[in-house]
Amino acid sequence: MIVLRRHVPNYLDASPDEKRALWDLVDEVCARLTIERAPAGFNIGINLGEAAGQTVMHLHIHVIPRYAGDMPDPRGGVRHVIPEKAKYWT
Repeated sequence: MIVLRRHVPNYLDASPDEKRALWDLVDEVCARLTIERAPAGFNIGINLGEAAGQTVMHLHIHVIPRYAGDMPDPRGGVRHVIPEKAKYWT
């Protein structure tokens, strides 16, 4: 999890410089995790507002390393928050 130092409730409240710094850090975290943990992929996400699942009202980005076989069918990724949209390829 990457957390902005300045308290802002969500991504839209961050300054352009803060947003750039967050995404630069996402790149650094992914690079380090790739070296140290060798994931097969990543899910990267931000929940923006209660309706989107945000429960901590402070801007943070989830960086989730993923591994082959860590779930039966990873296709659809974050689309699984809306079950009827998850399998968009069918």
